[in-house]
Amino acid sequence: MPATIRDVARAAGVSVATVSRAMNGADNVLPQTKERILDAARTLRFTPSGAARSLITRRTDTIGALLPDLHGEYFSELIRGIDQAARARGLHLLVSSSHGDADEAAAALRAMNGRVDGLLVMSPHADAEFLSHNLPGSLPSVLINAQVDLAGHTTFAVDNFGGARAITRHLAAAGRKRIAFIGGPVDNYEAQERLRGYRAGLRAGTHEILFDGDFTETSGSAAGRRIAQSKPRPDAVFAANDMMAIGCLAALGEAGLRVPEDVALAGFDD
Repeated sequence: MPATIRDVARAAGVSVATVSRAMNGADNVLPQTKERILDAARTLRFTPSGAARSLITRRTDTIGALLPDLHGEYFSELIRGIDQAARARGLHLLVSSSHGDADEAAAALRAMNGRVDGLLVMSPHADAEFLSHNLPGSLPSVLINAQVDLAGHTTFAVDNFGGARAITRHLAAAGRKRIAFIGGPVDNYEAQERLRGYRAGLRAGTHEILFDGDFTETSGSAAGRRIAQSKPRPDAVFAANDMMAIGCLAALGEAGLRVPEDVALAGFDD
């Protein structure tokens, strides 16, 4: 059995309360007593219970992050940034994914309640009703790219509309006449805003050319094959995220088309 705080107290010849104070860095423990306690803890390989400490301090020193997925460079970079900021403040990171499912997102939020001191929420289901049912109002939270401005929660949002409009305008300014758009999931707020930005960025007399996608590399590749076979063929493609742009790039290359000489290509994210 793992050593307990009582084992450490017995080995150091002190009370359990004194061991607790020493382990938590309290100032009211004599230096020689603290050293004796730490020596006993090392000898017994004692590890303080995070759950027990949380009951006393009412803190977990952990930040939670709920993301729609964990696959792909976008999410790995997001997790890395969150983890770096957390570690710089002595905090740990607890990550969960909803896999695009509303019930899984709700279950993850409920499971994190009481286990984290704060929460970052990125979910396509994070509307006001969903959050009111599943996100405790007392838990400090930041909503990432949410379509709601919920009282009591800070929201961090990318300008999906403005960015998409700027990309489309850039392609048009480069002389591209037939600019196709590979969209994301139809019920995804970010995808909807990027489509709106694409439409706003088209020049007068330029018709929209839409291809379906779902933010995966596979869907970008499928759209790229359809684009390569189109007549007349688009001379530019704007993919609603980078993963689809990568898939499209591979498909265009397989069809013998040069990027950007034959078809210009842009993605959204990085």
